Amino acid sequence: MPGRRHPVQPGHLHVHQDTARPGHCTRAGTLRVPGAEHQQASCLRELTTAGTVASGHTDPADWAGLTPEGLATPRGVPGIQIDGYFPDSSSTNTNHGWNHDSQFVIRLPDRWNGGLVVSGAPGVREQYANDRAFGDWAVANGYAFAATDKGATGAAFHRDGESPGDALAEGNHRVTQLTRAARQVVARRYQRPPTRTLAMGMSNGGYLVRWQLENHPELYDGGIDWEGTLWRTEGPNLLTFLPPALRHYPAYAAGGAGAGEAHRAMTAAGYPAGSEFLWPFHHQYYWDLTQRIYREELDPEFDGATEAGTPFCAPGTPACDADYVYAERPEQVRRAVAKIALTGRIGKPLITFHGTHDVLLPISRSSDVYAQLVEREGRGHLHRYYRVEAGTHVDSLADAFPGRVRPLVPCHRSASTALERWLDHGVRPPSSRTLELPAGADPAKLLTYCPLTG
Repeated sequence: MPGRRHPVQPGHLHVHQDTARPGHCTRAGTLRVPGAEHQQASCLRELTTAGTVASGHTDPADWAGLTPEGLATPRGVPGIQIDGYFPDSSSTNTNHGWNHDSQFVIRLPDRWNGGLVVSGAPGVREQYANDRAFGDWAVANGYAFAATDKGATGAAFHRDGESPGDALAEGNHRVTQLTRAARQVVARRYQRPPTRTLAMGMSNGGYLVRWQLENHPELYDGGIDWEGTLWRTEGPNLLTFLPPALRHYPAYAAGGAGAGEAHRAMTAAGYPAGSEFLWPFHHQYYWDLTQRIYREELDPEFDGATEAGTPFCAPGTPACDADYVYAERPEQVRRAVAKIALTGRIGKPLITFHGTHDVLLPISRSSDVYAQLVEREGRGHLHRYYRVEAGTHVDSLADAFPGRVRPLVPCHRSASTALERWLDHGVRPPSSRTLELPAGADPAKLLTYCPLTG
């Protein structure tokens, strides 16, 4: 996302003497991130966004629009932050003026609970994108926190890699790489390895959690999957349900004789009745851009020499993404998707939650299907899945539609507490279910209330 960049202040280590005390930033000067090409450590009075915005150790543009405006920001978390990057040949991430991808951030609070949270950015955002949604929560609760930009950022991320699917597949590698490195940094800082390593992420970051628990369960104790993206070689995936929205929404919005048929086509594609008030925003900001850039990453031949299609093209326009039919594309497209496909074969406990009014990743075409995959693979005992009534893809829409959209941030807090009890005490979370919108709940209550008991 575009926005003002906050450069890390120059120098290797900055100790604020007025907050120095026994244990504050201990061993900061000895910390090295294994495999990093560049790193810069800072001793901070505040690791949450209550302080990192002003100190230049986050970028609000990375997390703009993802959380409700009224979300409380914890404070009083001193510690060490390490910014840096791993070797990479691409340069879409301009944070700190580095113009270098595979950037990461690692935060090490002075008061440590023994755990580590690792995440990848949602969408095509950068390493600070999760800071408000759950990075602040993690360090305030004593976790070390590590996040990666996934190796390529921005709307032109598809230019990275040598062949279709490479840029998306790199994100999986970067999370694995950062997890291994962060575990060693944590062990060095606190003189013992983490007792609990959790993968967390939303949207594309939720996908990364699923992939890690399927492919590298040995690195983690469990995960929280917040509305993860689903990639399946034969579908469903983004390229199967976004084109119908581009094709039919304009006719629905125009009204007239064809509006009813267009509405039926939209709901048949997965966009639920009752979510229509969210469709104009998603048509303007999400559906078209998302389809074009991810289709370019996985099927660049569709539009020939054109890069990422023609914005908001009308059906019938040559090589228009509104007319894209995944099932009719060549086998090479499915081979590209196979690089990132999910199986449901998770190896560690996973809690998934997803809003029923998500109209970027419709729940019936994404998390509902993933939960079925997990069951089919015989891993249902490792999975809990909560369908959150009236939740949508980005929590900022709860501000635009108070009472009609339920923010998902408190569901993350409830899921995290449930996962901790599951791992530490063997207390299984409530069974998978739909969490109904509480009758009469006002927006202020919904900002902090999401019990998993329904």
